[in-house]
Amino acid sequence: MIKNLFTRQKKNNSDFNDPFVVKRGKVKNSQLRDPSYRSDWTEESFLSGKDSNEVVGKSFDFKTIKPLLIVFIILISFLLGRVAYLQVIKGQHYYNLAEGNRTRIESIEANRGIIYDRNHKPLLNNTANFVLYLTPIDLPSDELERDTIIRDISEILEENELESEEPWFLRIKENLDSIDLKSPRAYNPLYIVDNLDHKTAMSLLIKTDRTPGVSLLAKTRRQYSWGASNEETNDLKELSRPELATGSSMSHLLGYTGIINREELERYGTEYSPIDYIGKTGLENFWESSLKGVKGKKHIEVDAFGREKKVISELAPEDGYNLVLSIDIELQKKVEEILRTHLEKLDLDKASVVILEPETGQVLALVSWPAYDNNIFARGIKSGEYQKFLDDEANPLFNRAISGEFPAGSTVKPIFSAAALNEGVISENTSFLSTGGLSISRWFFPDWRTGGHGITNVRKAIADSVNTFFYYIGGGYGDFEGLGLDRLVAYSKKFGLGSQTGIDIKNEGDGLVPTAQWKRELKDEAWYIGDTYHFAIGQGDLLATPLQVANFTNVFANKGKLMRPYLVTELRTDNNESVVKKIEPEVVRDDFIDDYSLEVVRQGMRQTVTQGSGRALSFLPVEVAGKTGTAQWSSKKENHAWFTGFAPYNNSELTFTVLIEEGGEGSEVAVPIVRDILAWYFGER
Repeated sequence: MIKNLFTRQKKNNSDFNDPFVVKRGKVKNSQLRDPSYRSDWTEESFLSGKDSNEVVGKSFDFKTIKPLLIVFIILISFLLGRVAYLQVIKGQHYYNLAEGNRTRIESIEANRGIIYDRNHKPLLNNTANFVLYLTPIDLPSDELERDTIIRDISEILEENELESEEPWFLRIKENLDSIDLKSPRAYNPLYIVDNLDHKTAMSLLIKTDRTPGVSLLAKTRRQYSWGASNEETNDLKELSRPELATGSSMSHLLGYTGIINREELERYGTEYSPIDYIGKTGLENFWESSLKGVKGKKHIEVDAFGREKKVISELAPEDGYNLVLSIDIELQKKVEEILRTHLEKLDLDKASVVILEPETGQVLALVSWPAYDNNIFARGIKSGEYQKFLDDEANPLFNRAISGEFPAGSTVKPIFSAAALNEGVISENTSFLSTGGLSISRWFFPDWRTGGHGITNVRKAIADSVNTFFYYIGGGYGDFEGLGLDRLVAYSKKFGLGSQTGIDIKNEGDGLVPTAQWKRELKDEAWYIGDTYHFAIGQGDLLATPLQVANFTNVFANKGKLMRPYLVTELRTDNNESVVKKIEPEVVRDDFIDDYSLEVVRQGMRQTVTQGSGRALSFLPVEVAGKTGTAQWSSKKENHAWFTGFAPYNNSELTFTVLIEEGGEGSEVAVPIVRDILAWYFGER
């Protein structure tokens, strides 16, 4: 074949001008056919006869390049095979790696604001906390690889005895399987667990350091200063009444933060991520938008493992505002101490104390007992611990001071005294004879003292809590026309009963002001004169929260203004140097009772201490005014014991209300607690 590459060819005469053509003379044809004539020649002669010219050219042996062709073919085959391996066999793997090298926008957490008491004592702080989460989009696409990662995480969590309602592997896998990896949600972090101790966090970090999609983030959580110590909370599972050993009344006020749940995440939208903390109860919840601050943002480039490689751009966060409360923490702690001491002596466990500043409505102390340690919830409560709270009949998680609705008893008698005076139903000199009660047909409405109180005017009626007097002015008797149901309802509402006070904390109770329509719709019964009599002495269906009782008592302390009670007085910047917002006192209603009526009632409340049911307070270094209350609510259990009042009598500094549930007589149970609180506040302090 190679030999045929160079053949003789006939050329035109013009070929003889080519310098590479050798010109010869005539040769015989026989010589051309002679083999010896061509032997070992490197040139061939092209002879030109009469009819044609023959050209002589070079000859090349291609046998020398055959090995080169083989090598070339092998190299090409190798390259094509490598390309096929990368594109076909490992194509998806490298595609995922390429996808992993991309940019993202991540949030920068803002520092949550600190909460202080009125004297700028911090009530909590932010402490370090480890949060474990997954980023679904960064996890391997292969299910077996994902399961291996989940199994590794689960083993570490179980080795460190972290509780879960179901095995960790199943819990994590179920949460992960609920996410469509093709949806935008796959880019959001999937919360696994938080409040990890240092040992567990380090184990996870070592095990998953180069594992795609697994992250361990250092965040902050709340540590509440007035809760139990860590040693105490660690032993909670051994206690039958954990709230009595470790609780703090500040827990009801401050509340606590926790990882945001799905419902909250849907409600707040893009403001939060699934690994953010949010206020769950108390002030942490009500003032969430002010405390949380504004997140920063950074545009970053991440590698195939979802790890940050470099920051492209960054917007700094704005820290949350600090809150300054009206609460006096020393007073709060002392009130709680006194209350607990008396409860232990009485073998009781449910009570409330509310103390207000008369002119502003600021809450100086608010104690609900029993209480709990909010640190337990902030660090993640265990199921066994939570069950103990749920099983406790005293319900320590319930803020009874603002949410509990109780028969107000005789604490409402100053309201109806003021109403009767203001409406001209009575004057300060109007008197009725108390002989032990009133009879209507076959019904008898008793006084609390057998035989009655004799001739009684409004001051004595308040001081001695004479029921007969209030039967008269409430529902009337014989020829005397009382206020009647409509005016009893109207004045109850003017003093703030039947609706929330507007305090800046959630879950406040409304109480209840009963009406004829309400009774007909709820009980399918008519309204009787007996219902009006019961209403007038604070019994029957009339319900009030301790905060509502303190707030209407405050009207008599400040001489005519119904204030909105509040807890937060200032919002300050993170360095606490400048005031962002100052919360001013708010008058809800004034000028609804004339000065004369108010002063007569105030005198009656002062007489409660000097001559009436609150005489145990007459030995204090300040003049006190108030009203006892003994509220019936059950035929099988003790009455609730109330005392509400203010001090000093003129230029009052404190308005206070004490409720001891199932305590019995207000004069015997609630008054001694008030005495000890005021003795400390105006004496020892």
